[in-house]
Amino acid sequence: MSQEPDFLCIGHRGARGHAPENTLRALNTGIRLGADWLEFDVQLHPSGALLLLHDLTLDRTTNGHGRLIDADIDTLRRLDAGDGQPLPTLEDALDLIEQRAGANIELKSADGTGGTVATVLRRYIDAGWPAERLLVSSFHLPELWEFKQAAPEIPVAPLLGGVPLDWAGCVQTLEASAISLSAEFVDPRLVADAKAHGRRVYVFTVNDPAEMRRLRELGIDGVFTDYPERVLALR
Repeated sequence: MSQEPDFLCIGHRGARGHAPENTLRALNTGIRLGADWLEFDVQLHPSGALLLLHDLTLDRTTNGHGRLIDADIDTLRRLDAGDGQPLPTLEDALDLIEQRAGANIELKSADGTGGTVATVLRRYIDAGWPAERLLVSSFHLPELWEFKQAAPEIPVAPLLGGVPLDWAGCVQTLEASAISLSAEFVDPRLVADAKAHGRRVYVFTVNDPAEMRRLRELGIDGVFTDYPERVLALR
């Protein structure tokens, strides 16, 4: 990932500020706005399908109700995820992106999600997608570990919603290429430790241009944002 531009623009859930999150429209909007990377959430359904959805339940972002895992796949594929958009699969998302941006896939569920995602991503790498244009992340570090064991050539980045006692020590355990921090917990010592290990540092989710400038001055390598155009304006 050494070829990345200064201060990376990562479209959050596609381009959530402009289109329904985790939909193909949001991903396409992020590409159109010029995002370097697109982040989206993936969950494993009991059918084996990998679906783009942030919440464990359907109520907030679709016209469905209840838990994702309790609905049959045919029902899920008929749901409206906003503005008439269906719930995409991981394959739908990668086919739309077509290497026009990097793909940052967040593992939202456990119990086999990492291994299943690894199997799909391996197919895309075999078809010509560069491994360095993929990044797999998760707050669930054991699941991220399972993914890394299944696909060691694909970069990973742990997501941290706080400041660990061992600072950025998890990057060594996971052989991670980067670390992604909550905007609420950007501790300069944590950033310095990650940098000392040669890892890039990203921050989520940042929509205020003044905050983007502050983070850039602090040495942060990029931010997740609902509004990619605001990051690009700083460059």
